[in-house]
Amino acid sequence: MKNESLLSKILWGGLVVLVLIPFLFPFLWILSASFKTQAQIVAMPPVWVFTPTLENYARVFVEQDFGRFLLNSSIIAVGSTVLSLVIGLPAAYTISRYKQNGLGIFILIARLMPGISYLIPWYILFSKLRMIDSFATLIASHMLVGLPLIVWIMVNYFDGLPHELEEAAQVDGCTLQGAFFKIVLPLSGPGIITASTLSFLFSWNNFMFSLVLSAEETKTLPIAVYNFVSYADVSWGPVMAATIVIIAPAIILTMVFQRYVIKGLTMGAVKG
Repeated sequence: MKNESLLSKILWGGLVVLVLIPFLFPFLWILSASFKTQAQIVAMPPVWVFTPTLENYARVFVEQDFGRFLLNSSIIAVGSTVLSLVIGLPAAYTISRYKQNGLGIFILIARLMPGISYLIPWYILFSKLRMIDSFATLIASHMLVGLPLIVWIMVNYFDGLPHELEEAAQVDGCTLQGAFFKIVLPLSGPGIITASTLSFLFSWNNFMFSLVLSAEETKTLPIAVYNFVSYADVSWGPVMAATIVIIAPAIILTMVFQRYVIKGLTMGAVKG
């Protein structure tokens, strides 16, 4: 029995490794390339044994001032997520408790529309308002993704909470708003963390809105990578280092809140 159990664990572990290889290999290749020289990156056959260098990261943070772009992305991602939560949580609660299906469908349509369909009217509008290259413009544009996402995750989560909890709070003297803030929101922690994490990641990685609506003052990390791309050449080492800088916060955030994200996404999935 012990031999069978050990064999089963080995086979299961081997299967997990085979499944993970296609997902992990690109990341590991980018990570290793960020510590190589340009000649080592483009060498054929590939160079597997090399002396790591921090030159690429020095170019990213010293020459190109990626700290400022990192701050810009953080301001926009956090701002759009917080504002989406402020608007989206009451909206989701209203849709869930009062069956505002029309509002829910409208928000869903806004989410399903291609983001590029908003770009031209938004560019014209913000150009007239002289708000191109402002944080307010980028935060508002990123909310097009974050707000509907938060609403639809939280509608599903609020549906899974018993109505009796709020009714009991109101019997004890709470107003409807008080029950929402004191009872519903604290019990919805995993759902809120899930929605916030996904909204933040969508904003953090957004390229299209930032490309059109930002300029030098509000340039974000995905746009700043183009600083290493010229007409005749691509500086692959700094590009790889910049890519690691972009994806590292997303990986850390996902790992920290992994169990909450899984719980939030599956809440209500088996509700009968």
